[in-house]
Amino acid sequence: MRTHFATSATPELKKGSVELLVLSVLAHCPRHGYEIGRLIELGSGGHLTFRITTLYPVLYRLENRGLIAGRWVERAGERRRCYYHLTEAGTKALEEQREQWEAFAAAVGRVVEGGSHG
Repeated sequence: MRTHFATSATPELKKGSVELLVLSVLAHCPRHGYEIGRLIELGSGGHLTFRITTLYPVLYRLENRGLIAGRWVERAGERRRCYYHLTEAGTKALEEQREQWEAFAAAVGRVVEGGSHG
């Protein structure tokens, strides 16, 4: 019988998956930076958290690569926010990254769960 202990992801794991996480959140609708971070945290059951100072450089990098685009929005009574959305290239990149992630996770799972060790 196994016991499951919930732990937070290591910085290395988070760094390797942050682009996939951001693109995945933006696949549904445009979001602003704080909301993206919050949805990642909520969706992971609190195991993945990103400081805004970590998240914004990722957003800028994705925008510079043409995978997302931002649009500034001002609403009465609220401060100005940049809402990001996936571009066509971002949608394609998300599909590719999901396939790569699924293949990687399956391969790791086979080894971790006691697959052939030679």
